[in-house]
Amino acid sequence: MAKFGRKWTVLTPLPDSIPISPDMLRLVSEIDEFKGHWRTWQSLTPDRLQGLRRVATIESIGSSTRIEGSRLSDRDVEALLGRLETRSFATRDEQEVAGYAFVMEQVFAHFGEIPLTANMLKQLHRDLLQHSIKDERHRGEWKTLPNHVAAFDADGRELGIVFETSSPFDTAAHMDALLDWHRRVEADTGLHPLLRIGIFVVGFLAIHPFQDGNGRLSRILTTLLLLRAGYSHVPYSSLESTIEQNKEGYYLALRRTQITWRENAADWHAWLLFFLRSIRQQITRLQKRLDANRPQLSPLARQLAALFETRETLTNAEAVKLTGSNRSTIKAKFVELVEAGLVEAHGKGRGAYYAKRLQPSS
Repeated sequence: MAKFGRKWTVLTPLPDSIPISPDMLRLVSEIDEFKGHWRTWQSLTPDRLQGLRRVATIESIGSSTRIEGSRLSDRDVEALLGRLETRSFATRDEQEVAGYAFVMEQVFAHFGEIPLTANMLKQLHRDLLQHSIKDERHRGEWKTLPNHVAAFDADGRELGIVFETSSPFDTAAHMDALLDWHRRVEADTGLHPLLRIGIFVVGFLAIHPFQDGNGRLSRILTTLLLLRAGYSHVPYSSLESTIEQNKEGYYLALRRTQITWRENAADWHAWLLFFLRSIRQQITRLQKRLDANRPQLSPLARQLAALFETRETLTNAEAVKLTGSNRSTIKAKFVELVEAGLVEAHGKGRGAYYAKRLQPSS
């Protein structure tokens, strides 16, 4: 396999805007539509969210580390998460899982307070590899040796370089340029957040700024940026699992966009379409799991539940006016929603009203 020839001493400019194909526009619209609905489900189904998040966390950790060569199954990951406090990890696979789990929890808990800066990326990388003995010397620091993406045969012999990443000498400057671009387009808002995040991932992996752990960190950064952009469903359905199921398509789309970008003829469509489809599949999986646990409501009760997407509270009188149903029927349907755990009743008599059930702060 031939080596990718042209050296990359100056970061190829990233776009402030890109053409959007009909497929990309449809996917962005569907993802954003779910983003709006999720705010309601997040408050209406608090009891079910904790279980969904635990399953998704196990899947994310298992998938992201397996993409990079780990052999631990989701069951192995679940068992390991149950003994993280021992801080005793015998194998490199266990060390990687423990680090990934720690950083994911930090991102979930503090995403609003985590800035996208060089120092923060180094801190996240340090935490990601905190248990990895092999990576002790270089964790939390830009790379000092070339780490081009190579192809290997079945016996582990290198066949050639598939993609030439930034040199160690250029890495700091390339990362500064990438982070400056992201700060500017995030503030400008001219580029849709989903496209901005997808493009950032391309740049980060093309630079490959750390000696090891770039793939895992890129997927953590994807989660961080999606949460910062308001896509709060992310912790409850594993994007990493979706990518693992189509790992070949992941690499093909990523390489296609990276190589054409460096040649100043970027095919953004290749990667962004894969990226958006993966998020859409993530949402589809979450919807199926929600539907499997969702109480079976009567049509009128579902209509009342939908009203809470735009209202914090409803009274019997308001519901009668909005639905055209009589008062006794409305009262019965509110009882149905209360019993399903979707709303809470407050007050008595004429002052009674119903509110979305709040998610526990924990």
